[in-house]
Amino acid sequence: MKFIILGSGSSVGVPWITGNWGKCNKKNKFNQRSRCSAFLQKGKISVLIDTSPDIKKQILDNKINNIDYVLFTHEHADQTSGIFELRPFFWKNKKQISIYANKETLVNLKNKYDYCFYGGKGYLPILKGNLVKKKFSLVKKKEKIIIKSFYVNHGEIKSTAYIIGKLAYISDTNGIFEKDFFKLKNLKYLIIDCLKFNSHQSHFNLEQAINISRRVKAKKTIFTNLHSDLDYNFLKKSLPRNMVPAYDGMILNI
Repeated sequence: MKFIILGSGSSVGVPWITGNWGKCNKKNKFNQRSRCSAFLQKGKISVLIDTSPDIKKQILDNKINNIDYVLFTHEHADQTSGIFELRPFFWKNKKQISIYANKETLVNLKNKYDYCFYGGKGYLPILKGNLVKKKFSLVKKKEKIIIKSFYVNHGEIKSTAYIIGKLAYISDTNGIFEKDFFKLKNLKYLIIDCLKFNSHQSHFNLEQAINISRRVKAKKTIFTNLHSDLDYNFLKKSLPRNMVPAYDGMILNI
């Protein structure tokens, strides 16, 4: 399986729409960060995680030519507002795309993007909503991907963490429940929220993310959801060898 981090930036990306690069060196291409989303490929199965506002460019830049399933972590705009960009994949495959999300996220999406689920006013329904389970399979012909999930705190809401093989993807969180740490044993890759230096009410900061990495003892930890105060080269030089900053287009083999 191939896993691509399509976007590694916080909700405003780097640079901001105002051109602000913060403490990030604008000459370093790894500091140019679009909003968080990811992509998983196994054989002919193509799975998207979240539909960020930058999803069209992310898909084109990474030469992704199909989407069979979409997993959503939570309902915030930086994870969902590109959802209508999925329409050409519906037109291409002539069938609704199955999405998976927790109950709160699914209700929010169906209310906000009702035309995507129900059609009407000249629109055909392009999406089929499914409640995410603790363990479920995504299937296409003879290929199968087994997904495990659990909830994490993300400020005042719950976000969904996904485990695929020996990779865990937890893009938005400020707290993992004690009862779920055993699920993060023996990972090859831990991709974890690491927003900024200072503490934040809904995200891990750098110190917290490092502590989580040390506790989990994954072979490699990759910090994502990076704000403009975390320069790529600074992180690369100062982090322990088994911890690295994410960048847009980063490819992992799992």
